[in-house]
Amino acid sequence: MVNVKGKWALITGASRGLGRLIAHSMAEQGCNLVLHSRNNEHCKAVLDEVKVFGVEAYTIQAELSDMAQLEKMLAEIDQKGTQIDIIFNNAGLQTTYRTEFLETPVSEYETSFRINTIAPMMICYHFIKGMAERGFGRIINTSSDIDREPQQGPYSASKAALDKATRDIAYAYRDTDVIISLSNPAWCKTDMGGENAYFEPESAIPGLLVGAFVDDRKQGRYFNAQDFKNLTLEEAVKKAESQESPY
Repeated sequence: MVNVKGKWALITGASRGLGRLIAHSMAEQGCNLVLHSRNNEHCKAVLDEVKVFGVEAYTIQAELSDMAQLEKMLAEIDQKGTQIDIIFNNAGLQTTYRTEFLETPVSEYETSFRINTIAPMMICYHFIKGMAERGFGRIINTSSDIDREPQQGPYSASKAALDKATRDIAYAYRDTDVIISLSNPAWCKTDMGGENAYFEPESAIPGLLVGAFVDDRKQGRYFNAQDFKNLTLEEAVKKAESQESPY
């Protein structure tokens, strides 16, 4: 199991919900954090909470549907000299559930793909070269198991595209210690998931974390967070490492 103490993790969508839980959990393990949200003010409370664990941390802002803002955010991280070791591409957008799905507007597809597919992959592309040069990196892209629901077409299609792009880049880095994974929290009672969701957000921990801690050079795995429910982090990582790579 990887020791992440002193390493730097970028967490998108860190101000609330699953991102906030990931931030707390990584800080407990001694990992330094770059906390992303659309506005730095949104992450002020999380920043204070994680610093209690004695880690370094700062906030960064960008509206991920705006590529100019995303590029500015990445440049700011570079200017600070932060070497990102771990990425949790957690931020996402779920558009309106449309019973009349044939009336889904183009704008919902465009926005969904910008936030759920393009932005996380641009973040991967930006940092992965440095990870490879240093001989270590972990990327965990958040997936979804929504399928056969055209009422949520823009969201599910953009997540399916993210899955494909993630597996492709994972294959390119096979046999390296830059390990790229997908994680699926399942339907959780977050602001995005709503109160009718099946699972409490805490149930997705440690399943959402295991991709940062596996130490076996297996690429492109899909981790269902609920499969790791109620396990310790050590138990969860051991179970994750028993899962075979698709390559």
